[in-house]
Amino acid sequence: MWRELLLIALFYAGYTLTRIVLVQDGTGPAFAHAHTILGWERALGIDVELDLNHTLLMVPWLARTANFFYATAHFAVTLALVAWLYRYRPQHYRWLRTALMAATAVAVLGFWLYPLAPPRFLPDQGFVDPVTALHSFGLYASDASGSLTNQYAAMPSMHAGWALWCGVVLVRVATQRWARVLGVLYPTTTVLVILSTANHYLLDAVVGMAIIGAALGLSWLAYHRCPDGVRRRRARIGERVAERLLWRGAPPDGAPAGPGRAVTVAPGAPRPRQSAP
Repeated sequence: MWRELLLIALFYAGYTLTRIVLVQDGTGPAFAHAHTILGWERALGIDVELDLNHTLLMVPWLARTANFFYATAHFAVTLALVAWLYRYRPQHYRWLRTALMAATAVAVLGFWLYPLAPPRFLPDQGFVDPVTALHSFGLYASDASGSLTNQYAAMPSMHAGWALWCGVVLVRVATQRWARVLGVLYPTTTVLVILSTANHYLLDAVVGMAIIGAALGLSWLAYHRCPDGVRRRRARIGERVAERLLWRGAPPDGAPAGPGRAVTVAPGAPRPRQSAP
C-alpha cells in the first residue's frame, strides 16, 4: 500500500511541477492558439462556451457553486476514487491506475507543445471570469495561487479527462445503482462547469476525454489480453527471481531449515513439502 501511495504522490507532484515549469516565455503563442480554436469551433458551429458563460453569470449562486466545484472536485474526487479502487476493487486497480497515469503523461506533452489561453483570458471576445466578476472562491482566485500553476495548460483538458475516468470507474466497477448514475452525471457536470466558467473550450475537453478513452482501452488490453508468449516470459522471470531469493536464504551446510527459513532448491526440482503444524 505504501509503495502505491508513494508512487501516486510522486506522480502527482511531478505532474504539478511540470505544469509550472512548462510555462512558455511569452504568451503570444497561447493567445494565437486560443483564436485558432475559437475559429475552428465557429466554423463547425460548436462554439457554445460564450452562451454557457453568460447564462451561468445570470445565476450568481450557481456561478459561485461552479467556481467551487471547478477548484475542488477535480482533485478530491479523482484521488478518492483511486484510494477506493485500491482498497475495495484491487482486481481493477492496476489497469485503471495505469490508464490514468499514462493519459496524464500524454497531456503534459500537450501543455508543452500547444500552450493555450483559456476563454476567461479573452474579454475582447465577450468572456467573463466568474471568479473575478463575483469575487468568489476559485482555483485562481488569488495572485499566489495563479502564480503556482500554468494557466495556459488548457489543451487537453484534464478536468474533462479525469472526470471521464471517474465516470468509467463508477459505471464499470461500482455495484450500487446510484453510484453508476453518478458515474454518468459527474463527467457531464464537469464539462458544463469547465465551459461555463470560461476555463476551457469544447475542443480541448473533447481531446482530453479522447486521450483518457484511448489510455483506458490500451491499458485494458495490456492487462487482460496480454499475448501468451509475454505471459510465459513473465512467469519464467518470476520463477527465476523466486529461486534466487530461495538460494540466498538457504541455511549453512548441515543446519536445519527451521520455520520461516528458506531451503536451497535447484532449478526445475520439486519443492519440498512442509509438514502441517
